[in-house]
Amino acid sequence: MVGFLQREEADFCTMLGATADRLRILDYIRTYPSELMTITSLKPPPFPQQSALIRPFEKEVWASLLVGVVVWGIVFWVLQQFWVGVTAGQRIQFSKTLLYGWGALLEQPPSDPSVNLSGQMLAGWWLLFSLIITTGYRSSLIAHLTVQSKTKPMETLEDLVREGGGVGGGWRWGTEPWLLRGIPRDYYSKHTDPVVKEVHRRMEVFDADAGLKEVLKGGFSLIDFENYIRIIIASRYTADNGYTPFFISKKGFSITSAFGWGFRKGAPNYEPFRRLIHALEDTGIIKYWIANVIDHKVKETRATGEMADIPHLTDTQGVRQCQFSIVLFN
Repeated sequence: MVGFLQREEADFCTMLGATADRLRILDYIRTYPSELMTITSLKPPPFPQQSALIRPFEKEVWASLLVGVVVWGIVFWVLQQFWVGVTAGQRIQFSKTLLYGWGALLEQPPSDPSVNLSGQMLAGWWLLFSLIITTGYRSSLIAHLTVQSKTKPMETLEDLVREGGGVGGGWRWGTEPWLLRGIPRDYYSKHTDPVVKEVHRRMEVFDADAGLKEVLKGGFSLIDFENYIRIIIASRYTADNGYTPFFISKKGFSITSAFGWGFRKGAPNYEPFRRLIHALEDTGIIKYWIANVIDHKVKETRATGEMADIPHLTDTQGVRQCQFSIVLFN
């Protein structure tokens, strides 16, 4: 269409993305806000129940506790050995100091191995520290058992690359064929960020329906325009009670500054359209119109679609299995 405008075979076209090359040969009116690209994946499943005992603390905290017990045991043992060397008393074993440190964290400490006042003070501070840690752990454990946590969803391109790392496998992703042409192609191919380059290098090609079916298999994400994919999911893959197995990322990314109308240079209708569109934008009617069109399209598609059953995962408590009827059409 840009070629028709450049050769003056047409006066204007609608829904055109803005690029530096196009703006040099066309007059452009910004009409629609920039549409974000989002990542659609399966909704994140809950964490396995067997990991509930370690989830209250992050791995850094667990590592710090392990190092802390060893360091405390070494310091305590050295102090006691020094005192025993001075007083010629009975030496204590290093294993006993470590067992005392671990026992205090488990709220079942063995007998106090200290032989002097400094050792008793060090043991007392460790008991206080253990009380704080165990109280925090118990509170966090109750919270995790009450409200079941879920795995982290795919929100950004960095998440895709991180999960897709490794040789011969990992997470996969794809997009539609028409999103690898024009502005989207320039965005991926000319971007300097290594993450975007890796996403482009491993990009697979599916249309929307085939891509969403691939998402349902797991281990795959579909990259598409936010409103476009929301319409498809809401109209074809959402049950009457609002449930859908898909998760659309909340952190989209923009591939162009705006979408609008393009006019050939010198077109007589450019200025009247520019004033009209700017007036509509100032009143907020364009934003309202877009939302109204999306809502109408979803209702229209659902009203003419055919129902089908899709099995879903067991619920988080394992009490029952559900199957939801969702809207599908050819």
